Amino acid sequence: MRLASYRVNGGDRYGAVVGNGIVDLGSRLPKYATLRDLIAADALAEAKAAVRNATVDHALDAVTFLPPVVAPEKIWCIGVNYADRNEEYKDNSAAPKYPSLFCRAPASLVGHGQPIERPRVSTQLDYEGEIVIVVGKGGRRIPREQALAGIFGLTLCNEGSVRDWLRHGKFNVTQGKNFDKSGSIGPWIVTSDEVDLKAPLELTTRVNGEVRQNDSTARLMFPFDYLISYLSTFATLKPGDVIVTGTPTGAGVRFDPPRWLVPGDVVEVEVPQIGVLRNTVVDETAG
Repeated sequence: MRLASYRVNGGDRYGAVVGNGIVDLGSRLPKYATLRDLIAADALAEAKAAVRNATVDHALDAVTFLPPVVAPEKIWCIGVNYADRNEEYKDNSAAPKYPSLFCRAPASLVGHGQPIERPRVSTQLDYEGEIVIVVGKGGRRIPREQALAGIFGLTLCNEGSVRDWLRHGKFNVTQGKNFDKSGSIGPWIVTSDEVDLKAPLELTTRVNGEVRQNDSTARLMFPFDYLISYLSTFATLKPGDVIVTGTPTGAGVRFDPPRWLVPGDVVEVEVPQIGVLRNTVVDETAG
């Protein structure tokens, strides 16, 4: 299934994407107020039954997409995870033994089709196309051999980064990763029963139609099962938590000169088995 959260007629809803429309699951399964609640209840079978023979309630172009999990407890982000990414830093360091890790706040990410904002304090907004794991069955100290069974599904992220603000602190990148509305996630979750989690997935990022990033999860240094096992060693994973699994080479900062995003740019992140996450860049509008 493809499951999305969205806003229509002033209300926040969630549902199943069927063709070019959405079947409203919130009205059909009222005991689950949000998609996160449905995930936590392990109620995918109920969702499938509710969609069976249903007619769509809204056209896709009539809704405003929200992040698929509107309020995850945790947004884990993995850095330097594709082969060759470590070499981009040109610091002669060895390949990492453990993942680089930071967190994002929900307010830093918008949904599919919504504008991402270049902050007024910087011109160095950059794109990072990534695949996102959505946790289904959480837990602590999850064995690696059991990790894939706990994945509810996959979605996509443009993990937008404000590059000069990444270096404000000596030991962290948090500031440059958490500007409001600086990145995006979506458009929907493709449930894991429709994706072969053990097979390579090809990830492509385009800016204004130009391919900037292209790589395969076969080249992840820390694959999905490792990340779940590693994170759950120190933190209890909860249903609806998201893990943003890393970006390939080719971000704008690596060009000479750098190719920062500017208002009007359209960024697309695509995995054929998942879909296309598309957003346009605008200047910050907050007061």
